[in-house]
Amino acid sequence: MTLRNILVAFNGSDSSAGALRYAASLAGAEGHVTALLAHSRHETVDSHGTWVPARAREIIAEANAEIIRDIEARFASLKDGTGLGDRLHFQRVAGRVDAVLSECARGYDLLVIGQARDEQTDEHVVIHPDRIALVSGRPVLIVPPGFDRDVRHSHAVVAWDGGRAAARALSDGLRLLEDGGRVSVLTVGEVSMPRPLSELMEHLKRHRIDAVHENISAEPGIARALLAYCDAHDPCLLVMGAYEHSKFREDFMGGVTARVLKQAPIPLLLSH
Repeated sequence: MTLRNILVAFNGSDSSAGALRYAASLAGAEGHVTALLAHSRHETVDSHGTWVPARAREIIAEANAEIIRDIEARFASLKDGTGLGDRLHFQRVAGRVDAVLSECARGYDLLVIGQARDEQTDEHVVIHPDRIALVSGRPVLIVPPGFDRDVRHSHAVVAWDGGRAAARALSDGLRLLEDGGRVSVLTVGEVSMPRPLSELMEHLKRHRIDAVHENISAEPGIARALLAYCDAHDPCLLVMGAYEHSKFREDFMGGVTARVLKQAPIPLLLSH
């Protein structure tokens, strides 16, 4: 099933360029892709203060404008390579970056974000995928650096614990799973399911998804177990619910979502 309307968080970084290429591949021959440059109005120095000379205000404004121009130039250099033609669009919206992306994503099938890792990005355009997944109400797909969707697309993984967030992620990811080959429903350790796993497997079967169940050890921790499985089996996609517990608790305790998001070697579909 084709994704018709995809949003990409584009801030000119290498990771966002990779996200744009991945989204173009997902769009196929019919889908549309919109690259959204969300940028903050925040200034390190308050250029509107009465103590700031007019010339200094001009310099600050020009520096901010140059950041935006450079990002737009990067987009222009990538545009032809996507093969999308007039199905590729560009928007620029000022505001709090994560809030802008979260609000705009609600009008799209999917938001694609590049996994930045150690990349240096200007504070005006920095993106936090975990926060966006938490509040956007839409699935967020995080693409690691250098991942080529067209090279390997035959095995996807669904992390399943029977909880609300996992169910939401599965529902949001069905279109991607239907387009793939086989799917592994992965449970970690001894999980007490509210409903029999057989019901989920039948659900996937009715969507014509070739799914198998695999259970892996929870040692040395759920996040590390999931990452180790991905390293060993090299699937094309990991579908996972985000923050089944509160984000504060996960941040404080070092949660599964944050660790997997930062280290996943494959695209990660998050939903909350």
